[in-house]
Amino acid sequence: MCVLNIGVNVGIGRRVVLQFWLLIENRTIMSDKKNILHLSKPKVVRISTEIAEKAKRIRAIIFDVDGVLTDGRIIYNNEGMESKEFNVKDGQIIQHLKLHEILTGVITGRDSQVVRNRCNELKIDFHYHGVKRKGEKFEDVLMEFGLNTEEVAFIGDDINDLPILTKCGLAATPADGHYKVKEHVDLILQAKGGEGALRELADLVLETRGFYELIIERQLRNE
Repeated sequence: MCVLNIGVNVGIGRRVVLQFWLLIENRTIMSDKKNILHLSKPKVVRISTEIAEKAKRIRAIIFDVDGVLTDGRIIYNNEGMESKEFNVKDGQIIQHLKLHEILTGVITGRDSQVVRNRCNELKIDFHYHGVKRKGEKFEDVLMEFGLNTEEVAFIGDDINDLPILTKCGLAATPADGHYKVKEHVDLILQAKGGEGALRELADLVLETRGFYELIIERQLRNE
């Protein structure tokens, strides 16, 4: 681990003072030593100690689909068949969340068979489609799975996600989330919707909870 002292900056809304860096590409949290780790053009995300503490408590990651798992586009062919593009990096991390008993779930306002198929393929723990009142469904999920609000992270990109974003323990939005949503979240992700936003938040949770080294060890053993 390497250390970096950085200045104090105050964000807007729920964002807080930035005190250390998380290197997403290297799954490494900067510490306070003198040996600086020099990397070639690392992708750096500044994470506050408060956000890191929130991430340590997460037992479930819930997310919207359009604009989060996808770039928000809906494509129809001449026969009216719908198609979407998903990022394989988002799907790949779900198995590791499961191995460490972190639930995954979808709460989306649209009802799409394409999305249902993707959720089933990834074996997402729960997925609710065509939800008009997301805040109420969120409360149902808390009761059904015995979760407290501080144990849930949520990623949403638009204003219809605010009823959950303002209640959950760790609220995040993609880099291209709506500007009003950005005023109410803890974390604005570096990735845009459909470009690994879920993966970025999942990496943060797994890293802060101390699971990433175990994941890498299993990969090296080809397990």
